[in-house]
Amino acid sequence: MRPEKRQSQLTRRELLQRSGMGFGSLGLLGLVSQAGLLGSAHADAPTPQVVASGPHFPGKAKHVIHLFMNGGPSQVDTFDPKPALQKYEGKNLPTHFRTESDTTGAMPSPFEFRKYGQSGIDISSIYPHVAKHADELTVIRSMVTELPNHEPSLMYMNCGEARLVRPSMGSWITYGLGSANENLPGFIAMCPEGYPTKAVQNWQSAFLPGVHQGTYVDTRHEDVDKLVQHIKNQHLSHTEQRRQLDLLELLNRRHLEKRQLEAPLEARIRSFELAYNMQMEAADAFDISQEPASIRDLYGEGVQARQMIMARRLVERGVRFVQVWYGKGQPWDQHQELEEAHRKHAGASDQAIGALLTDLKQRGLLDETIVIWGGEFGRTPTAQINTDGRDHNPFGFSLWIAGGGFKGGTIYGATDEFGFQAVKDITTVHDLHATILHQLGFDHTRLTYRYSGRDFRLTDVYGNVIHDILT
Repeated sequence: MRPEKRQSQLTRRELLQRSGMGFGSLGLLGLVSQAGLLGSAHADAPTPQVVASGPHFPGKAKHVIHLFMNGGPSQVDTFDPKPALQKYEGKNLPTHFRTESDTTGAMPSPFEFRKYGQSGIDISSIYPHVAKHADELTVIRSMVTELPNHEPSLMYMNCGEARLVRPSMGSWITYGLGSANENLPGFIAMCPEGYPTKAVQNWQSAFLPGVHQGTYVDTRHEDVDKLVQHIKNQHLSHTEQRRQLDLLELLNRRHLEKRQLEAPLEARIRSFELAYNMQMEAADAFDISQEPASIRDLYGEGVQARQMIMARRLVERGVRFVQVWYGKGQPWDQHQELEEAHRKHAGASDQAIGALLTDLKQRGLLDETIVIWGGEFGRTPTAQINTDGRDHNPFGFSLWIAGGGFKGGTIYGATDEFGFQAVKDITTVHDLHATILHQLGFDHTRLTYRYSGRDFRLTDVYGNVIHDILT
C-alpha cells in the first residue's frame, strides 16, 4: 500500500474518532443486528447470534424493573413479622436457629406490623406507601440463596451463578426479547454515587454479545448532561452534527462500494446514524423536568424519587430491563444500628416505590411490567454480639413482586417461627429467574446460548416456574 493511501485512511479514522457520537455508541450492535445488517457477506459463513428468535409463547410482561436493596434488608423488619421473637428477646434460640456470631439472643423487630388491603398482608410500619399496594404485591417469604457473603450472593441473584462469570438476568432478557426502542439500550442500571459491591459484574453480559451488557447511569446528578457522560456534543450543534454525519456516510459508502458491500462495514455505517438519534432519545428519557409538578410531587424529593421516575420513563420508552440500585456499596448491610438505618433507607425510598406502582398502574403499564423489590439475602432474627444489628442470613428471606401477571395480594412460602430458615415452599433464585422468564414468554430451559461447546442458560440446569403465584 502506498504511503499516501495509508495517510488517507488514517485521516478518515481520525475523523471518525472525533465525530462525537458519545453515549449513542453504547448498545448498537444488537440494534443493527435486528435490522439484518450483521449477516455475513457470504451465504455459507456463520451469522453471529446477537438476539434470540423471540419469546417461545405469548408472555404477559414486556419489561422488568428490579429495585435492588443492596446489602440485604431484614425480612423480620419488613415483610415477614415474627411475634415469637418478643417471647425470646435476649434469650438464645435453639442452636439450629443461630449462627456463630449470634450470641446475644433473639432481637424482636423494633417496628410495628399491620395488615393491609383486602388480602391482609402484614407489612412493617417503615413502608406505609408500599403498604397501600398490598393487594398488588406477591410476597415471597421463603427465598434462599447459597452463601452468606455479599459478593457471591449478588452474583447469584443477578447472574444465577455465585462464582463463575455468567451473563446477568437483564442481559439474558434483552438477548431473548431484543429491543423495543432502537434509540435506547435495552438494559440500564442506575446507581447513585458509584458502583454497588461487585460493580459492573452485576450487569455483565459475559459471553453474550456485548450489546446486552447493562448501561450504567450515575443518578446522583440531576443535570442530564452530567447524568450520562457525553450525552451531548459540547462543540457541535445538532445541525452541524447532522452535516458531519452525512459526510461520514458519504465517505463510508464510497469505502463500502470498493469492498463488495461487506456486512460489518454496513453495520458500522448504520451505527453512526443510530448513535445520533440516540443522543436525543436518551436526553429526553432522563430529563424528569418534563414531568408535571403533580407527578414529581407524587414521587417526592431526593435521588430515589428521581430514579423511580426515570425507571418509569425508560419502561414507557421500551427499555426492557431497568435495575434501580439503592446506593453504592451495600447500604442495607446493618450489622449494627439496624433500627435507625432501616428506618432511614425505607424512608428514603418508600414514597417513590409506592408512587412508581401507582404511576405504572394509572398508565396501564403495570400489567406488562414486572416490578421486583429485594436484596441479595436476608438477616438473622438474632442480634450480633454486643450490637443492635443482625448478621447475614441466606437460609430464608423475603422479596416481593408486583405487576406482570403475578398474583397480587399473595403470600407465598414461609420461614420458621423465628424467621431464620425457609420451611414451606422453599424458593431458590433459579426458581425466581425461571418464573420471571416465564412471564416474559420464555421456557427457561430453552433460552440458551452456545458457548465453549455447551448450551448455557440463566437457570443453569435448575429452576422451576412457580405457577401458584401467577394469574
